[in-house]
Amino acid sequence: QVQLVESGGGVVQAGGSLRLSCAASGSIFSINTMSWYRQAPGKQRELVALITRRGVTNYADSVKGRFTISRDNAKNTVYLQMNSLKPEDTAVYSCAGNLVRFDGVKDDYWGQGTQVTVSS
Repeated sequence: QVQLVESGGGVVQAGGSLRLSCAASGSIFSINTMSWYRQAPGKQRELVALITRRGVTNYADSVKGRFTISRDNAKNTVYLQMNSLKPEDTAVYSCAGNLVRFDGVKDDYWGQGTQVTVSS
């Protein structure tokens, strides 16, 4: 069994910062790309940022220069540092990981999501 658990969401004023964490646990042999997605009410889910196992990153244009994704491979954890937050960043943020289990199965796993609310 594999589980991804996010933490760090909350309510913050515009211009503030939050740091999200996503820890993967279970029968994990290795983790390839890890990603953060978000979905605002009435909108489609969008990719916010991703990071490969080697540390190559990619960001949505809307968050470039404000958000930073990082990972700790030893802890099977991915982070999202969010600075200069805007009300339009309000959404449920979910992490996803492309994992290889010890039984050799490779699959995508998702966390349950954490709410981020930015007040104006």
